[in-house]
Amino acid sequence: MSAAGSSSTSIAAPPAGTVERWAFDLIRAEDLGSKLDPAACPRQFEDGAPVRDLRSPGRPPEFAAIDRAPKSPKTGALVRDAERAKLLHTFLHHEVQAAELFAWAILRWPDTPRSFRRGLTALAQEELLHARLYAEHLTHLGAAVGDHGVRDWFWERVPSCATPAEFCALVGLGFEGGNLEHMARFADVFDGVEDPVGARLLRRIAKDEERHVRFARRWFVRWTGPLAFDRWRAHLPAPLTPTVLRGTPLARGARRRAGLDEEFLDALERWNGAPSGS
Repeated sequence: MSAAGSSSTSIAAPPAGTVERWAFDLIRAEDLGSKLDPAACPRQFEDGAPVRDLRSPGRPPEFAAIDRAPKSPKTGALVRDAERAKLLHTFLHHEVQAAELFAWAILRWPDTPRSFRRGLTALAQEELLHARLYAEHLTHLGAAVGDHGVRDWFWERVPSCATPAEFCALVGLGFEGGNLEHMARFADVFDGVEDPVGARLLRRIAKDEERHVRFARRWFVRWTGPLAFDRWRAHLPAPLTPTVLRGTPLARGARRRAGLDEEFLDALERWNGAPSGS
């Protein structure tokens, strides 16, 4: 059964052959193949598109909902194929949510520049490629999509963004920025447990995520002014804070390549939940 619910089914579908319809269908898809590998995105935007605020996605049966997000396995447990597969299953679902939420932003803010929305389609398609690559490695590990339950944690938070600047602050500079740390850490772990294919996959995805963070930075700066830590923090929808948007150690090199300067990175690393200057 779809997770989309009445809040989504009451919203009329965009015209066929438009970017908006592609985004709408991606979010609403309830078939795993259509979700992970949708048709090519059209070039045509809908003229005068209205705001469409889908609040939850369609879910294939392989994505069985659970109440609590699965805990990341302890590093030592990742020597076992089944534990690495469980972790990658969670990462795969994160990629799917990211793709859906880029599509959501296209529908939510139809008055943003077309270059921004076109960029979102490219990011969505890259996230789905990542999901398919994870699915391939799951097979290599003797697992499959659907072996574990999932939680739509990002969907519970991102639609609270009131502006496209907040969306860029949370999704690109926030979640994807933090992913730079997580991918680097787990790639090293996968190397240590002799899964070089998995390690290369994580590093490839981390490299792609640098471009995603750079995209978010470019548009956040365009809408809010020069990038500053306190300005970014002010655009995070409550109750989220930088605490959950960074890993340890900070992937400073990757974040610098994504366009974040030393002053921002120093502030992010020092953040302890107290107001600036405390």
